[in-house]
Amino acid sequence: MAIQHEVQPGECISSIAYEYGFFWETIWNHPNNAQLKKTRKDPNILAPGDLVFIPDKRLKDERRPTEQMHRFRVKSVPAKLRLQLFEGEVPRSNQTYELWINEKKVTGKTNANGVLTASIPPNATEGDLIIGPHREHYTLLFGYLNPVSDLSGVQARLNNIGYNCGEADGQMNEDTENALKAFQARFGLTETGVVDGPTRDKLDYLHDHDNLFPNEQSSSGPAKRNVRH
Repeated sequence: MAIQHEVQPGECISSIAYEYGFFWETIWNHPNNAQLKKTRKDPNILAPGDLVFIPDKRLKDERRPTEQMHRFRVKSVPAKLRLQLFEGEVPRSNQTYELWINEKKVTGKTNANGVLTASIPPNATEGDLIIGPHREHYTLLFGYLNPVSDLSGVQARLNNIGYNCGEADGQMNEDTENALKAFQARFGLTETGVVDGPTRDKLDYLHDHDNLFPNEQSSSGPAKRNVRH
């Protein structure tokens, strides 16, 4: 039976679709989710309380001879994690890493721009990253990024690209105001400490694209990204 699923913290379209046995595109592109798609734009960034329509499953008949053994393969599509890592404004290029999710280890190396790419389970909510010659450890949370239209989403993005707001609790405070001013000054925006349209747009773009930091004197270009899914 079709239902309306209320989004919980840590959920995205990939994890919700996996829970109900669908491909994420089936859910995201369903006509009943058109307004959600228009509002959120990114299937990986939902807000707690959003409603996602889950359709009925369609039955598929497979005809095979009786009294024989037959093998069926269930298709599964992993989610893709792309994470760009920096030391200050210098990309962590060609650094080996270990990524632990659900007690399984994935190993690899970042590319020349410090980008890590790995397949992860669609319902993963947390991972542990060990990277670099000194084996620094980071805890990664997947699906907890709120939309940039929310102050908590602005705070989380500022934190992710190195402008510390403290806890992303959706409350305007001195740390958030200072982080906004520093971000605005660095990227050629009017230094107000307020989340205005140009600041929100710039932050949203910089956070979700793999790019290097621009030179200080031409700080109108894109910066780094630090989160998934």
